Amino acid sequence: MPFRIIQEDITKVKTEAIVNAANTTLTMGGGVSGAIFKAAGAEELQAACANLAPIETGEAVITPGFDLPAQKIIHTAGPVYKEWNRAESAKALRAAYSNSLQLALENDCESIAFPLISSGIYGYPKEEALQVATTAIKDFLREHELDIFLVVLDRSAITIDQHLWSEISNYLRDHYVGAHENKDWQTLGQEPRPADAQLEDKREQVFSRLLRKLATAKGISDEKLYKRANISSALFSQIMTDDSYRPSKIIALAFAIALRLDWDESKDFLRQAGYELSHALKSDVIVEYFIRQGQHDIFKINEVLFVHEQPLLS
Repeated sequence: MPFRIIQEDITKVKTEAIVNAANTTLTMGGGVSGAIFKAAGAEELQAACANLAPIETGEAVITPGFDLPAQKIIHTAGPVYKEWNRAESAKALRAAYSNSLQLALENDCESIAFPLISSGIYGYPKEEALQVATTAIKDFLREHELDIFLVVLDRSAITIDQHLWSEISNYLRDHYVGAHENKDWQTLGQEPRPADAQLEDKREQVFSRLLRKLATAKGISDEKLYKRANISSALFSQIMTDDSYRPSKIIALAFAIALRLDWDESKDFLRQAGYELSHALKSDVIVEYFIRQGQHDIFKINEVLFVHEQPLLS
């Protein structure tokens, strides 16, 4: 999966690289930065950083991971938030993400984990910091392949636009039955079940053919399709070359979003994949809201699912 938000201690994440939200002197600080230094081995890491310091705000440099599970640490200096100059703050924060991603690419990393840079003592509002982060990551993934994780210790670090939060809360109130709210969505939806009716075209039971038919009709290239679905090119290749491949419900929903299907098209597509949406599942109701609204941004959908403690798409 190219991009995923996870709740975890970043010092324990097993990616090839993790990002340290550093100060410009690259000295051990507090918070997440301090935890990274301690977990890596403060003396060794500080010695490595001393050879690279100082750095500019938005710049990124790389050191070994030492005692961390991650092989490498990318250090970047995020900006102190300036409410009176949001454009400048956003530009510097975006540079911190973009330069870190570019450095990971140059060092042949296949996976990287970020904290939500500048959202702690540097005062960047969490909602704005998340928007800058996801925009920079989406722009990078349009051109490159990399598994990217945004790591937070607490779900409250992910803040949703108040208007969107209100809209979804109202939609859940009106449509979510909640009969199985303690069930695991992935367990309920992991294996395909037979569709309700026999398909007129048996060939559509091959998922790759169904995808190809719809993508061709909508003029969507393979690359655009798997990137919109937030899946890797390797998984997409497997799906398209294996006639026996049966998608999980999560993968099927990700492709419904990627294909920009409307509500009726989505229901038909899911039936042909062996699924249907249920108002007894909070995650299904959330995804239904976005489809009915014609909002097909899988990053935004996953942010809302994450905050509601639901499995993410793809």
